[in-house]
Amino acid sequence: MAVDTGLVDWVTEAMAPIGTVTMRRMMSGATLYLDGTVFAIVGRDALWFKADAESDAAWDAAGCARFTVEMNGQPKSMNYRRAPDDVYDDADVLREWGELAVAAGLRAPPKKPRSKKGVTRPG
Repeated sequence: MAVDTGLVDWVTEAMAPIGTVTMRRMMSGATLYLDGTVFAIVGRDALWFKADAESDAAWDAAGCARFTVEMNGQPKSMNYRRAPDDVYDDADVLREWGELAVAAGLRAPPKKPRSKKGVTRPG
């Protein structure tokens, strides 16, 4: 599945007044960063904003579904919420939800670097 570059361009343009959006491709989509902070993913033909326990009430009130994947035959939800429909045609609304997502991204604990199995360090 290819990344919807039109959607990425729209998000980049809409978020420009508050920061620079960059993209990193992943398996079937892309991760979006605002000034280096993860705030969204693009996949499954949709925009999914970063969420957390602090912002869940706002996402729930807007009826935004959780991003779920199947792992080992079991559904697993991730801390991303489907963007409300009006973000696709209203830059101000996209920025409001985007700012909520950036705040969640800033609160997220830093990822631990991957260990390199089988690598022997001198010592």
